[in-house]
Amino acid sequence: MNFDAYARTGVDLVNARLDDLDDLRALFPEDNAWMRDEVAERDLATFRRAQKRLRDVFEYGTSGRDAQAVAELNTLLEAYPVQPRISGHDSSDWHMHVTSRGASVSAEYLAGAVWGLSVWLCEYGSARFGVCADERCGNVYLDTSSNCCRRFCSERCATRSHVAAHRARKRAANGERPAAPADAPLSDAPLTPVS
Repeated sequence: MNFDAYARTGVDLVNARLDDLDDLRALFPEDNAWMRDEVAERDLATFRRAQKRLRDVFEYGTSGRDAQAVAELNTLLEAYPVQPRISGHDSSDWHMHVTSRGASVSAEYLAGAVWGLSVWLCEYGSARFGVCADERCGNVYLDTSSNCCRRFCSERCATRSHVAAHRARKRAANGERPAAPADAPLSDAPLTPVS
């Protein structure tokens, strides 16, 4: 059984955009086409609530609040119990799933995600649950680094954050004012049209 894959479904859920049913359908990979086809509007609210609670687990882990992370996962394990089953098409690809196929889409997906994150916490500790240090991002991740030093969800966020910090240090060393956000006007003077 690949617990890491189940844990990553939890990460995918927390990082997913869930504005509507199409966003929820995009969460399911090709090998879970039946979930994508069967998901219903009522599942959207369930996924949104679980998304918030799982984000809390990552926030607790990142801030060293292990007891709260464990308590939240235990509550979620009660809400989405695991029902293991053997699945496959022939004797060469038998494998375990953590929920029965008769469950609703939300119950099956969330049982797997919560189970995977719970096993991850027991195996590696909640300090391996990360929230991206790039303040513009907020995605969560599982820290698989050898010394538990990862701070960003991706290389893209790490590079963007490091470049912004470098530019800020350079501006400070040159005595320049901080750059205005991209959507802010460049000065307090009213804009005049160019003829």
